[in-house]
Amino acid sequence: MTTSTICLFFSDTGGGHRSAVDAVEAGIQSIIAEPAFKESSTQQLNVVSENIVEKSHFINRFFVELYNFMLRHNQAGMKYYYKVIHQLKPYRSDLGYLLVKSHAVKFLQDLRPDLVVSLHPMSNHYLARSLKDSGLTGTRFIEIVTDPNENLWEGWACPEADLIIVPNLAAKSKLLAWGIPEYKLEVVGMPIHPNFLKPPACDREKFLAHLGLNPGIFTLCINAGWAGGGNMTAIYRALQLTKKNIQVIFLCGNHTKLYKKISSLAATSKVPTRVLPFHDNMSELMNAVDLMVTKAGGLTTFEAIASRLPMAIDIITEPMPQEAGTIKILLEASKKTHLAKVIRRPEDILKIIENSDSRANSPIEKLPTYQNLDSIDAVYDIASILISQVCVNQKIVAPANAITAAK
Repeated sequence: MTTSTICLFFSDTGGGHRSAVDAVEAGIQSIIAEPAFKESSTQQLNVVSENIVEKSHFINRFFVELYNFMLRHNQAGMKYYYKVIHQLKPYRSDLGYLLVKSHAVKFLQDLRPDLVVSLHPMSNHYLARSLKDSGLTGTRFIEIVTDPNENLWEGWACPEADLIIVPNLAAKSKLLAWGIPEYKLEVVGMPIHPNFLKPPACDREKFLAHLGLNPGIFTLCINAGWAGGGNMTAIYRALQLTKKNIQVIFLCGNHTKLYKKISSLAATSKVPTRVLPFHDNMSELMNAVDLMVTKAGGLTTFEAIASRLPMAIDIITEPMPQEAGTIKILLEASKKTHLAKVIRRPEDILKIIENSDSRANSPIEKLPTYQNLDSIDAVYDIASILISQVCVNQKIVAPANAITAAK
């Protein structure tokens, strides 16, 4: 029996790209664990993930760290970072490629993957060139786009890719405008982890009770994201004016100073609050709360949609263009549903809370089809596409126990 290898490449700029990789890997593992796959199997499948961008050269590591620093401390400057990247196009730089060539080519030659998959816009062009220089002529190259709107990073437009999987028609249209042939584009959806598609292992009552919170009280999650950025402190302060009986779970991400600051504020707050640096099972947390304050990161917003969790999106500071595009889609869809509202001033959270009810008292809404917002189980289709590239004549079916909410 032969072994085939799929390598998933990403970068830890924020937490969304790693979440996407984890989702795709989980989707693949779910399919190959199915009896139908095992019965027809003539190959073993090995999946490897690697945050190659920051490991390729210390200069790239510096830019990854700069990106995350700005997410935490200078969100207003992120739009300029976006513009500079689109103007300079460092991913097409010959000098930039020389810096990463040695590491990337050696990694590929040592691993000898049958399929290379990129889930980060800054890695696509360099990976395509590295594959060519590695001499691995039989290795295919696929991108999975995780910007679910027309404001996606131009780095996704890599003509050397054999296939580009996109989340919706908005992303596809922009890539077509950038010169990517239509036959290389396949609209599937966002790669949401299978955990968000299944009933929670821990119900709301147990989850909140474990944190010392009351399951019968309206619960708000303030999510500062992987980097611990945004205007979440100001929004939390505004909550002190609420007349509604609420409680808060505050996720601080990888931001130690924010964790200490919110912990100090929570100690004297009239609103019962549990402060966490992060949570390693967001599907359980999203099931247990009634509303989430968040930035409009692609993966986070679609995970919330899959969880039927209403969002209050922080736009106090002008969001990055790729997040602004997601907000536009969510607000358009929210004309008929209750997917999302926006926070333009910290005080806006008060009205949003007043007009929100516990999810236990709210009917489950049918998800809109607009821009594939209802394609919450797309990870299985994405995984099937990847497996079919390397496993020939094997039966590929979605897991029999994959449970998705009614669309």
